[in-house]
Amino acid sequence: MADTLTSPPLLSDDFAWFFDLDGTLATIRPHPDEVAVPDDVLHALNQLSLLNQGALALISGRSMAELDKLAEPYRFPLAGVHGAERRDIHGHAHIVTLPQELVQTLHAQLATALSWLPGTELEAKGMAFALHYRQAPQYQPQVQALAEQVVRDNPQLSLQPGKCVVEIKPRGIHKGEAISAFMHEAPFAGRTPVFFGDDLTDEHGFEVVNQLKGVSVKVGAGETKASWRLATVPDVWEWIIKAANHQQEKQIAQTNRRTEYGSLDRSL
Repeated sequence: MADTLTSPPLLSDDFAWFFDLDGTLATIRPHPDEVAVPDDVLHALNQLSLLNQGALALISGRSMAELDKLAEPYRFPLAGVHGAERRDIHGHAHIVTLPQELVQTLHAQLATALSWLPGTELEAKGMAFALHYRQAPQYQPQVQALAEQVVRDNPQLSLQPGKCVVEIKPRGIHKGEAISAFMHEAPFAGRTPVFFGDDLTDEHGFEVVNQLKGVSVKVGAGETKASWRLATVPDVWEWIIKAANHQQEKQIAQTNRRTEYGSLDRSL
Protein backbone atom coordinates (compact mmCIF):
# COMPACT_ATOMS: atom_id res chain seq x y z
CA MET A 1 0.00 0.00 0.00
CA ALA A 2 2.95 2.36 0.50
CA ASP A 3 3.32 2.93 -3.24
CA THR A 4 -0.30 4.11 -3.49
CA LEU A 5 -0.01 6.92 -0.94
CA THR A 6 -0.84 10.36 -2.29
CA SER A 7 0.17 13.91 -1.33
CA PRO A 8 -1.62 15.33 1.73
CA PRO A 9 -4.30 17.98 1.22
CA LEU A 10 -3.76 21.52 2.44
CA LEU A 11 -4.83 21.76 6.07
CA SER A 12 -6.15 24.48 8.35
CA ASP A 13 -8.25 24.70 11.52
CA ASP A 14 -7.03 23.18 14.80
CA PHE A 15 -3.87 21.25 13.97
CA ALA A 16 -0.68 20.61 15.94
CA TRP A 17 2.34 20.55 13.66
CA PHE A 18 5.42 18.33 14.03
CA PHE A 19 8.35 18.22 11.61
CA ASP A 20 11.48 16.11 11.41
CA LEU A 21 14.49 18.05 10.12
CA ASP A 22 17.11 16.10 8.12
CA GLY A 23 15.48 14.60 5.05
CA THR A 24 12.24 16.46 5.72
CA LEU A 25 12.81 20.20 6.24
CA ALA A 26 16.37 20.04 4.88
CA THR A 27 18.03 17.90 2.26
CA ILE A 28 20.53 15.38 3.60
CA ARG A 29 24.16 16.38 3.10
CA PRO A 30 27.41 14.40 3.37
CA HIS A 31 28.13 16.09 6.70
CA PRO A 32 25.52 17.32 9.24
CA ASP A 33 27.15 20.77 9.46
CA GLU A 34 26.31 21.40 5.79
CA VAL A 35 22.55 21.19 6.35
CA ALA A 36 20.31 24.28 6.17
CA VAL A 37 16.60 25.13 5.99
CA PRO A 38 15.70 27.85 3.43
CA ASP A 39 14.67 31.21 4.88
CA ASP A 40 11.26 31.21 3.17
CA VAL A 41 10.51 27.78 4.66
CA LEU A 42 11.49 28.95 8.16
CA HIS A 43 9.26 31.98 7.68
CA ALA A 44 6.35 29.73 6.67
CA LEU A 45 6.93 27.49 9.70
CA ASN A 46 6.83 30.54 11.97
CA GLN A 47 3.67 31.67 10.20
CA LEU A 48 2.06 28.28 10.86
CA SER A 49 3.16 28.48 14.49
CA LEU A 50 1.62 31.93 14.98
CA LEU A 51 -1.60 30.90 13.25
CA ASN A 52 -1.91 27.90 15.59
CA GLN A 53 -1.09 29.54 18.95
CA GLY A 54 2.43 28.12 18.93
CA ALA A 55 1.43 24.48 18.32
CA LEU A 56 4.43 23.62 16.13
CA ALA A 57 7.50 21.63 17.16
CA LEU A 58 10.62 20.21 15.55
CA ILE A 59 11.20 16.51 16.30
CA SER A 60 14.70 15.30 15.43
CA GLY A 61 17.61 13.08 16.25
CA ARG A 62 19.73 16.23 16.44
CA SER A 63 20.35 18.00 19.73
CA MET A 64 18.15 20.92 20.72
CA ALA A 65 21.15 23.24 20.41
CA GLU A 66 21.59 22.19 16.77
CA LEU A 67 17.88 22.59 16.08
CA ASP A 68 17.83 26.10 17.52
CA LYS A 69 20.77 27.06 15.32
CA LEU A 70 19.10 25.66 12.19
CA ALA A 71 15.80 27.41 13.03
CA GLU A 72 17.30 30.89 13.62
CA PRO A 73 15.95 33.51 14.05
CA TYR A 74 12.88 31.61 15.26
CA ARG A 75 12.51 29.60 18.46
CA PHE A 76 10.09 26.67 18.44
CA PRO A 77 9.23 23.93 20.93
CA LEU A 78 11.65 21.07 20.30
CA ALA A 79 12.32 17.39 20.85
CA GLY A 80 15.99 16.56 20.30
CA VAL A 81 17.85 13.24 20.33
CA HIS A 82 14.58 11.49 19.40
CA GLY A 83 12.89 12.89 22.51
CA ALA A 84 15.64 12.32 25.09
CA GLU A 85 15.63 16.09 25.42
CA ARG A 86 12.52 18.21 24.95
CA ARG A 87 11.61 21.90 25.35
CA ASP A 88 7.96 22.82 25.83
CA ILE A 89 6.13 25.99 24.79
CA HIS A 90 7.18 27.70 28.03
CA GLY A 91 10.87 27.01 27.46
CA HIS A 92 11.05 24.34 30.16
CA ALA A 93 13.53 21.55 29.33
CA HIS A 94 12.82 17.87 29.99
CA ILE A 95 16.05 15.84 29.77
CA VAL A 96 16.66 12.09 30.03
CA THR A 97 20.18 11.36 31.29
CA LEU A 98 22.52 8.39 31.66
CA PRO A 99 25.09 7.91 34.43
CA GLN A 100 28.17 9.98 33.58
CA GLU A 101 30.48 7.04 34.19
CA LEU A 102 28.55 4.98 31.63
CA VAL A 103 28.62 7.83 29.08
CA GLN A 104 32.40 8.18 29.45
CA THR A 105 32.95 4.42 29.14
CA LEU A 106 30.78 4.15 26.05
CA HIS A 107 32.42 7.16 24.42
CA ALA A 108 35.87 5.65 24.83
CA GLN A 109 34.73 2.21 23.67
CA LEU A 110 32.93 3.48 20.56
CA ALA A 111 35.64 5.98 19.59
CA THR A 112 38.29 3.26 19.75
CA ALA A 113 36.22 0.79 17.72
CA LEU A 114 35.32 3.30 15.00
CA SER A 115 38.94 4.42 14.68
CA TRP A 116 39.54 1.07 12.97
CA LEU A 117 36.81 1.86 10.39
CA PRO A 118 38.06 4.84 8.31
CA GLY A 119 35.31 7.18 7.18
CA THR A 120 32.94 6.32 10.02
CA GLU A 121 32.17 9.00 12.58
CA LEU A 122 31.03 9.04 16.20
CA GLU A 123 28.61 11.77 17.27
CA ALA A 124 28.26 12.05 21.04
CA LYS A 125 24.99 13.64 22.18
CA GLY A 126 25.36 13.48 25.94
CA MET A 127 22.80 10.76 26.59
CA ALA A 128 23.06 9.08 23.17
CA PHE A 129 25.56 8.21 20.47
CA ALA A 130 25.19 8.24 16.69
CA LEU A 131 27.47 5.98 14.65
CA HIS A 132 27.63 7.45 11.13
CA TYR A 133 28.83 5.50 8.09
CA ARG A 134 27.57 7.66 5.19
CA GLN A 135 31.15 8.22 4.04
CA ALA A 136 32.03 4.53 4.48
CA PRO A 137 28.96 2.42 3.63
CA GLN A 138 31.13 -0.70 3.28
CA TYR A 139 31.43 -0.75 7.07
CA GLN A 140 27.68 -0.90 7.74
CA PRO A 141 27.80 -4.54 9.00
CA GLN A 142 30.65 -3.75 11.43
CA VAL A 143 28.96 -0.58 12.73
CA GLN A 144 25.66 -2.43 13.19
CA ALA A 145 27.39 -5.30 15.01
CA LEU A 146 29.23 -2.85 17.29
CA ALA A 147 26.03 -1.05 18.24
CA GLU A 148 24.19 -4.32 18.84
CA GLN A 149 26.97 -5.52 21.16
CA VAL A 150 26.83 -2.29 23.18
CA VAL A 151 23.07 -2.66 23.65
CA ARG A 152 23.39 -6.32 24.63
CA ASP A 153 25.93 -5.31 27.28
CA ASN A 154 23.77 -2.41 28.53
CA PRO A 155 20.06 -3.33 28.82
CA GLN A 156 19.09 0.27 29.65
CA LEU A 157 20.00 1.21 26.07
CA SER A 158 18.33 0.53 22.72
CA LEU A 159 19.16 0.81 19.01
CA GLN A 160 17.63 3.24 16.54
CA PRO A 161 18.67 2.55 12.91
CA GLY A 162 18.48 5.40 10.39
CA LYS A 163 19.83 6.45 7.02
CA CYS A 164 23.55 5.55 7.10
CA VAL A 165 23.54 5.81 10.89
CA VAL A 166 22.88 3.62 13.91
CA GLU A 167 22.03 5.40 17.15
CA ILE A 168 22.40 4.14 20.70
CA LYS A 169 19.98 5.83 23.09
CA PRO A 170 18.14 5.29 26.39
CA ARG A 171 15.54 2.55 26.13
CA GLY A 172 11.95 3.77 25.71
CA ILE A 173 12.94 7.04 24.05
CA HIS A 174 11.54 7.68 20.57
CA LYS A 175 9.79 10.35 18.53
CA GLY A 176 6.36 8.86 19.16
CA GLU A 177 6.77 9.39 22.90
CA ALA A 178 7.92 12.97 22.28
CA ILE A 179 4.86 13.75 20.15
CA SER A 180 2.61 12.14 22.75
CA ALA A 181 4.15 14.30 25.49
CA PHE A 182 3.51 17.47 23.48
CA MET A 183 -0.07 16.38 22.76
CA HIS A 184 -0.79 16.32 26.50
CA GLU A 185 0.31 19.96 26.88
CA ALA A 186 -1.03 23.33 25.75
CA PRO A 187 -1.15 24.56 23.04
CA PHE A 188 -0.98 21.12 21.36
CA ALA A 189 -3.64 19.41 23.49
CA GLY A 190 -7.05 19.09 21.84
CA ARG A 191 -5.66 19.60 18.34
CA THR A 192 -5.22 17.11 15.52
CA PRO A 193 -1.52 16.17 15.11
CA VAL A 194 0.31 16.42 11.79
CA PHE A 195 3.76 14.85 11.46
CA PHE A 196 6.19 14.93 8.52
CA GLY A 197 9.20 12.57 8.57
CA ASP A 198 11.38 10.59 6.22
CA ASP A 199 13.27 7.91 8.13
CA LEU A 200 12.90 4.75 10.19
CA THR A 201 13.30 6.99 13.24
CA ASP A 202 9.99 8.66 12.33
CA GLU A 203 7.85 5.51 12.17
CA HIS A 204 7.12 5.60 15.93
CA GLY A 205 5.85 9.15 15.38
CA PHE A 206 3.62 8.08 12.49
CA GLU A 207 2.18 5.31 14.65
CA VAL A 208 1.26 7.69 17.49
CA VAL A 209 -0.21 10.27 15.11
CA ASN A 210 -2.30 7.58 13.40
CA GLN A 211 -3.62 6.42 16.77
CA LEU A 212 -4.70 10.02 17.44
CA LYS A 213 -6.45 10.12 14.02
CA GLY A 214 -3.98 12.71 12.78
CA VAL A 215 -2.13 13.26 9.52
CA SER A 216 1.13 11.32 9.02
CA VAL A 217 3.27 12.16 5.98
CA LYS A 218 6.24 10.13 4.75
CA VAL A 219 8.86 12.01 2.72
CA GLY A 220 10.49 9.85 0.04
CA ALA A 221 10.15 6.23 -0.97
CA GLY A 222 9.88 3.12 1.17
CA GLU A 223 7.42 1.19 3.28
CA THR A 224 5.84 3.24 6.03
CA LYS A 225 3.04 3.50 8.57
CA ALA A 226 2.29 7.01 7.31
CA SER A 227 -1.02 7.72 5.55
CA TRP A 228 0.30 10.26 3.03
CA ARG A 229 3.48 10.83 1.05
CA LEU A 230 5.53 13.63 -0.49
CA ALA A 231 8.34 12.61 -2.85
CA THR A 232 11.12 15.05 -2.01
CA VAL A 233 12.24 17.72 0.46
CA PRO A 234 11.44 20.53 -2.05
CA ASP A 235 7.90 19.10 -2.20
CA VAL A 236 7.73 19.53 1.59
CA TRP A 237 8.91 23.13 1.29
CA GLU A 238 6.27 23.91 -1.32
CA TRP A 239 3.54 22.24 0.73
CA ILE A 240 4.45 24.12 3.95
CA ILE A 241 4.45 27.50 2.21
CA LYS A 242 1.10 26.76 0.54
CA ALA A 243 -0.39 25.47 3.81
CA ALA A 244 0.69 28.57 5.73
CA ASN A 245 -0.76 30.88 3.09
CA HIS A 246 -3.94 28.78 2.87
CA GLN A 247 -4.55 28.93 6.61
CA GLN A 248 -3.80 32.65 6.77
CA GLU A 249 -6.22 33.38 3.93
CA LYS A 250 -8.89 31.27 5.61
CA GLN A 251 -8.47 33.07 8.93
CA ILE A 252 -8.61 36.47 7.23
CA ALA A 253 -11.83 35.45 5.46
CA GLN A 254 -13.35 34.28 8.76
CA THR A 255 -12.38 37.55 10.46
CA ASN A 256 -13.92 39.57 7.64
CA ARG A 257 -17.16 37.59 7.88
CA ARG A 258 -17.36 38.16 11.64
CA THR A 259 -16.77 41.88 11.08
CA GLU A 260 -19.51 42.00 8.47
CA TYR A 261 -21.96 40.14 10.74
CA GLY A 262 -21.11 42.48 13.62
CA SER A 263 -21.72 45.54 11.46
CA LEU A 264 -25.04 44.09 10.30
CA ASP A 265 -26.13 43.39 13.90
CA ARG A 266 -25.33 46.95 14.94
CA SER A 267 -27.25 48.38 11.99
CA LEU A 268 -30.29 46.30 12.88
